[in-house]
Amino acid sequence: MNDYWNHNTAYHPELLASVPHHTSRVLDVGCGDGLLLQKLAARTKHVTGIDPDATALSQARARFSIPSETRFILGDFLTSPELDTQRFDLITCVATLHHMPLIPALERMRDLLNPGGQLRVVGLAANKTIPDWVISGFLLVPIRLMSKAHRESGYPDMMTARPAESFTEIREAAARTLPGSRVRRRFYYRYTLAWTRPHSS
Repeated sequence: MNDYWNHNTAYHPELLASVPHHTSRVLDVGCGDGLLLQKLAARTKHVTGIDPDATALSQARARFSIPSETRFILGDFLTSPELDTQRFDLITCVATLHHMPLIPALERMRDLLNPGGQLRVVGLAANKTIPDWVISGFLLVPIRLMSKAHRESGYPDMMTARPAESFTEIREAAARTLPGSRVRRRFYYRYTLAWTRPHSS
């Protein structure tokens, strides 16, 4: 399968730069067709992808044509027993958090991190306030121009869902669940959430 560009993959370089070292244990939540997983596996051999979509996970496996230590889990991130005993140095989650209950998902990610481990989320938020709509409207033309310039594409049959929480609600939930986290509005109608688990927790 080939590489491609869209509003989600635009943030892959940032996520790859977050891999601490070549022996890091990394989990990609909602790995989909495995494009980010493939890139992560070039940085560290201890990579796990989880997704509830069997078709997408089959496409992810197809990206690894040679024997690989990459692990694939078909299941629900919130309940998969295969993750219960695992701990990770980096958890990535791209355009997936809004498919799950917000607080339980953040708590699950928090609990699966090693002390000092990093959480990196690229997410979508709902427009609920006047500032939300104004910002989205202001970005409409430049985003369309960038999408055209990059020949935006993706993969067919990708699971989609409308976000339920606004940017403010997500930031407030993150502040309660992940003290010290940083949530920022970003280009391409995305936000990013970054958090490092304290060594003392």
